[in-house]
Amino acid sequence: MGGSLLLSDRRTFLVGAAAFGLAACGGTGKGGRTKLVLGDQVHLSQSRAEAAGALDNLPYDIEWANFVGAAPLLEALNAGAVDTAPAGDLPVILAAAARAPLKIIAGTRFSTRDIGIIVPKGSPIRNVADLAGRRVIVSSARGSISHYLLLEALKEARVAKDAVKIGFMLPNDAAAAFAAGQVEAWATFGTYQIAAELAGARLLRDGEGINSPYALIAASQSALDDPAKRNALRDVMARQQKAAIWAADHPKDYAAILVKQTKVDPKVADIMADRQRGLLVAPDAALVKPLQRVVDRFFADGELPVHVAVSKIIDPGIFPA
Repeated sequence: MGGSLLLSDRRTFLVGAAAFGLAACGGTGKGGRTKLVLGDQVHLSQSRAEAAGALDNLPYDIEWANFVGAAPLLEALNAGAVDTAPAGDLPVILAAAARAPLKIIAGTRFSTRDIGIIVPKGSPIRNVADLAGRRVIVSSARGSISHYLLLEALKEARVAKDAVKIGFMLPNDAAAAFAAGQVEAWATFGTYQIAAELAGARLLRDGEGINSPYALIAASQSALDDPAKRNALRDVMARQQKAAIWAADHPKDYAAILVKQTKVDPKVADIMADRQRGLLVAPDAALVKPLQRVVDRFFADGELPVHVAVSKIIDPGIFPA
C-alpha cells in the first residue's frame, strides 16, 4: 500500500521481514499441513504459550515472527507476512484506518494503570494542568495509547493541546533521556512506566477512565478467508486462552518469562505480572463499546485520518465459545 500510515519508516519492517524470512505467509507446512505465521512482540506470546504447554500436539504447523513493536508487526500483517498480530487498540485501529486487510478476532483485558503521564522526582509539575507551556515526550509514536492518554488528560484539565509542546520518542530512547533529566514529562506505558516510578518518578495521570481496557488480536483477512487457516485460528485462540489462564494462575512464573524476554528488573516484572492477569475476551459488544468511544474521540482530535466503525472490523467467529 503506497503511502502507508502503518509505519513512517518501512525499512523497519523490511529489515525485520528479512531477518525472519517473511516474504509472505506460507499456507502449508510440513507434509502439506496448514501453517500459520503468528506475529509476536518481544517473544512474549510464544514464551507464555510454551510455558503453559498450550502448543502441544498441534494438528497444523506454526511459525513465530517476532517484532519490536506494534507498528512493524501490523505492517507485516498488512504485507501478508504474518497471519496474526497482537497489539494495542489504537495501533490496530490506525492500521484499519489505513485500509489494512484485517479483522479483530479477540481482545485481552489489561490494567489501564499501565499507561501513565509521569514527571521526574522533584519536578515542580504537580498536575496535568501544570503541563501548559511544557514539553511532553510521548512513547512511542503519534497514534499510540500514550498519545491518546495525553490528549484526553489535557482536555480533562482544560489545557489546549497547542499549549503543550508534544514530541515523540521510542521508549528506550525516552527512558534514557528521562533518567538523565532531559525530559520534563513523559507519557509512556508498561515496563517503562513502572521502572521509572520505582526509580522515583511521580505519576500525574494514568489511563483509568480514559483509555480502553483492551489490547487486541488482529488477523489478516486472507487467513480468515482460507477455510483451513480459519479452523487453525480457532484452535490457536483456544490455546492462547489456556496460556492466559496459566499466566494469571502463575504470576511468579510469568514474571520470570518477562525478565528473560525483556531484561527488565525482577521488581518491574513482578508488578507487570500482577497487573497483566487478563484473559482473552470475545470481540463482542462489551469490547466494541469502549473501543468505539476511543475511536470517536481520537477522530474528533484530528489524530485519526478516517473514522472507523469498530463493529465493521471484527470477526466474531474465531473466538472459542
